[in-house]
Amino acid sequence: MPFTYEPKNMLFRRLGPSGLRVPVFSLGAWLTYGETVNGDPVKEIIKTALENGVNMFDTAEGYAAGKAELEMGRVFKELDVLRSDIVVTTKIFWGGKGPNDTGLSRKHIIEGTKKCLERLQMDYVDVLFAHRPDHTVPMEEVVLAFNYVIDQGWAFYWGTSEWSAQEVEEAYHVAAKLGLVAPIAEQCQHNMFHRERPEKEYAPLYEKHSIGTTAYSPLARGVLTGKYNGGVVPEDSRFAVHSGFFNARLERFKTEEGKKEFETVKQLSDFAGKELGCSITHLALAWLAASPNTHTVILGASKPEQVLDNLKALDVIPKMTPEVMDKIEKILDNKPTPWSSYGRPKLDTAGKSLMFA
Repeated sequence: MPFTYEPKNMLFRRLGPSGLRVPVFSLGAWLTYGETVNGDPVKEIIKTALENGVNMFDTAEGYAAGKAELEMGRVFKELDVLRSDIVVTTKIFWGGKGPNDTGLSRKHIIEGTKKCLERLQMDYVDVLFAHRPDHTVPMEEVVLAFNYVIDQGWAFYWGTSEWSAQEVEEAYHVAAKLGLVAPIAEQCQHNMFHRERPEKEYAPLYEKHSIGTTAYSPLARGVLTGKYNGGVVPEDSRFAVHSGFFNARLERFKTEEGKKEFETVKQLSDFAGKELGCSITHLALAWLAASPNTHTVILGASKPEQVLDNLKALDVIPKMTPEVMDKIEKILDNKPTPWSSYGRPKLDTAGKSLMFA
């Protein structure tokens, strides 16, 4: 039987200046997808997400060397999900070892996109992201290539991921000059401990272009769940399973900054339980989702139960009143300093640099 999607109590927002509606919580596929484990956890995770209103799924050509896309495509086929019911996004940059299998050359963007679609078993993705900026390729070539992909019907929109505000503005300038489609979203890391770029550097982009973010690592790689407090790493945690990848984060646990984060997590946990009746996980997700510039929060999960637990944050979002947000800010004590009236950056009309008034 074909899968019947129901939005349930999910909240939806337009992605950037586009007309595309995306759920406030989406699901990402990173290292977990494509790994060899008992049963079929990927199918169960995606099925659970769909059954609970999540209909946006994010992946990348570089995740698990392409296996993440293969697994996602397989599951959608097996579940017989109606393509128009779901929003699927993938990212281009790290496609292989060859000299033209990486980066944002016209060659790789076009050839890489076709390979992504083959792995996903789809005719198109809804949004194709440039996974990182490529300073070796002229911006005109990048913008033209993404527009070619859109013209071919292989993607409806394109976006950026971890680009500087200067680079995004340059893409907008080139698109305007050539009469082409500009990026609609930026996929960036954003959480209670990582705020400077999404909340300060991108501020002019939100104001000028209405660009939105698809925020990843909302729980600071699990630190904001409280399970790593004291620097103890559970054996079944992501940090333990992929210790090599997370080595820098593990080393941070031993520093004064890391210890300060653990203390902050403890205070946030107490506040979440006593004042809001929820866990720190739900608080951290709701806090991020409450930002007007966060258009979707990308969840990570290695088991269906995590999806269900994370979605409890939907009930906490209405509790993110100005008073509650102020109390959270006092605990965090890390809000980016606003630009002064003199020093606030203005995006150069030529799109080449950030200028200061």
